[in-house]
Amino acid sequence: MSVPALSDADLIAAHTNGDPHAFSELFRRHRDRLWAVALRTMRDPDEAADALQDAMISAFRNAASFRAESAVTTWLHRIVVNACLDRIRRRQARPTVPLPETGPEPAVPRDAIADRDTSMVVQEALSQLPEDQRAAIVLVDVEGYSVAETAVMLGVADGTVKSRCARGRARLAKLLGHLRNPSADANVPDDAMAMRRREGR
Repeated sequence: MSVPALSDADLIAAHTNGDPHAFSELFRRHRDRLWAVALRTMRDPDEAADALQDAMISAFRNAASFRAESAVTTWLHRIVVNACLDRIRRRQARPTVPLPETGPEPAVPRDAIADRDTSMVVQEALSQLPEDQRAAIVLVDVEGYSVAETAVMLGVADGTVKSRCARGRARLAKLLGHLRNPSADANVPDDAMAMRRREGR
């Protein structure tokens, strides 16, 4: 007869009571989604890894403060999002220029290249959102959390999440409009373009 797995809350309690393995199991259980949130918020794998590490150290040290007013996963995600936003603010205060990547590009099928290019465009557009809007969009639209869950993670009201998402989506629609509506002028010859400009079209 198998022993039932401990719940997340049980693992937190065991950790605070001195179990040396409980927190590792909790992290293993939720690592993939926590990493996805960190990566999409930070956009940079190294920065995301550092933010996730900061978050897990904070969660490890402050597990006794968990009051079960929300799910353990919500509590963990809130810590990860806060760690990401902290790093973004510090990075904006000390901007750096990324080093160019070197080395040959691996051979990739054309469709995969197009998908990757689209993904890079979307990530670049996300990076242009204010950090509060980006966090809300990542949690609600990318990770699929409800407005209520996201509000708890971000420590704001439901209405604030809704307005941040609405403003973020409106800005993304402008930044990404060309993906759905390629420019009608894309294939117009230069002389025709000049004529249209002269005619005010």
